[in-house]
Amino acid sequence: MSEDVFIVGAGIHPFGRTPGMTGLQQGVFAVRQALERAGLAWSDIQFAFGGSDAAGNADTMVSELGLTGIPFINVSNGCATGGSAMFGAYSAVKSGAFDLGLAVGFDKHPRGSFSPLPADWGLPDWYGETGLMLTTQFFAMKIQRYMALYGITPRTLGAVAEKAFANGVLADHAWRREAVDLDTILDSQMVSDPLTKFMFCSPGEGAVALVLASGKKARELGLPAVRLRAAAVRTRPPGSFEVFSPALDVERGGSPTTVAARAAYEMAGVGPEDIDIAQLQDTEAGAEIMHMAENGFCADGEQTGWIAEERTRIGGALPVNTDGGCLACGEPIGASGLRQVYENYVQLIGRAGARQAPGKLRLGYSHVYGAPGVSAVAIVER
Repeated sequence: MSEDVFIVGAGIHPFGRTPGMTGLQQGVFAVRQALERAGLAWSDIQFAFGGSDAAGNADTMVSELGLTGIPFINVSNGCATGGSAMFGAYSAVKSGAFDLGLAVGFDKHPRGSFSPLPADWGLPDWYGETGLMLTTQFFAMKIQRYMALYGITPRTLGAVAEKAFANGVLADHAWRREAVDLDTILDSQMVSDPLTKFMFCSPGEGAVALVLASGKKARELGLPAVRLRAAAVRTRPPGSFEVFSPALDVERGGSPTTVAARAAYEMAGVGPEDIDIAQLQDTEAGAEIMHMAENGFCADGEQTGWIAEERTRIGGALPVNTDGGCLACGEPIGASGLRQVYENYVQLIGRAGARQAPGKLRLGYSHVYGAPGVSAVAIVER
């Protein structure tokens, strides 16, 4: 049996820093908000998939939400944890086994950059000793190569960050809610050439919960809902060059994003030209640029024109990262991918407030990317 899957409720704990509140408590906040907005009780939920990287096991939330005995699956998949939790929840409803479930993600990271250990990722010590475990260095090298190949300039990188902070001003859940002008972004401290401090996101805190329902259950509830047309998770193919990859093949292949995007488009029966709004992984400004092409929205190198013409702004032809993305919201790993779907959900039902994209939005696209080369893509429809 293959059920239609709908998102019928969503909750979010603001991203940033919340002293005195654990990541787990932020997750509980998001779940309770999602349930309240959907007019549901925790006892109505039949299963849950949840993820956190640094704030504990998601299934321990039942101690606060209630001991109902439901299956609660912990998910850990790098920065793609949230997207992977949603894939699990989507698959559970799609199978026909359940009518009502939950995808939740939360995190609470310490200040400073992530500090992964080579052995945890199947890598030798020398990989870390060269500095390659520091993701700021890896992504800087990757965008340098891309810029050389396709003529992307630092000014285009800066424009991506400028848009992100402008959108963040309008999003009440964003961490960075102050606009930053282009010259300030370009002239700020260089972190890893060509990326300045305003071109990187920061590890942070936050939580998101999504309530998923079968078509029958969604009709019974009569709530504003979006149909989850596709949810795909893919790992890296041969010849790809991803974070924590120990070498670059001479013969280049695709990427986990191109593979996941292709699968999601096929599953949904649509193409990139049909998408009305997109949320793309932007842990740094170069990532959004590269992911525009990897997800099929433009050809490599066309990003310069798109961004100069403001086509990715909220009022543009394809609004991208309308809540400011990771650059403005920060990245709590467990919640980040679900925040993207939350943003598409509120945009498609017309409840995004000051950042609401104009026109009738039908299809929303989200993409999250994590180490060691995992991408999750979701397509939702109003």
